Amino acid sequence: MHINPERSTRPDYDLLVRQVTSVLEGERDLTANASQFSALVYDTLADLNWAGFYLAVPSKKGEGQDLLVGPFQGKPACARIPFGRGVCGATAVERKTIVVPDVHAFPGHIACDSASNSEIVIPLIKNDRLVGVFDIDSPKLDRFSDEDRAGLEAMVAAFLDATDC
Repeated sequence: MHINPERSTRPDYDLLVRQVTSVLEGERDLTANASQFSALVYDTLADLNWAGFYLAVPSKKGEGQDLLVGPFQGKPACARIPFGRGVCGATAVERKTIVVPDVHAFPGHIACDSASNSEIVIPLIKNDRLVGVFDIDSPKLDRFSDEDRAGLEAMVAAFLDATDC
């Protein structure tokens, strides 16, 4: 069951991990669970303007992979991002969470929404395979802390445990 707390810049991540598990219980479909997860994050964390998934797919150019937009909350987004481009593409290549306090200072940043000023992107790795990334943007500079990084990584781990992908 989802209990909607006030949006917070310092959420109770232990509670949110339990809510992820509860909200996704009984459903293993990637699209359904990614939709629910995006809505939960967007609804509970303050100062966000985008929260959603980019999923790894074969590149249209025939070599390598791209990230294709998946379920999300927020304004329309970039549809396809090549691995290595922007924060999402860098996260896909590095396979580690990247926190960017000021996206305008990030080399190669892709401005899908000009209102975004900071970003955190968490890789989705299941059975040593990169499934995609979970991306969150904020209009506030320096929005994401180490506490957010650890909490969001725990939420993503609960999402991956509950989802077939």
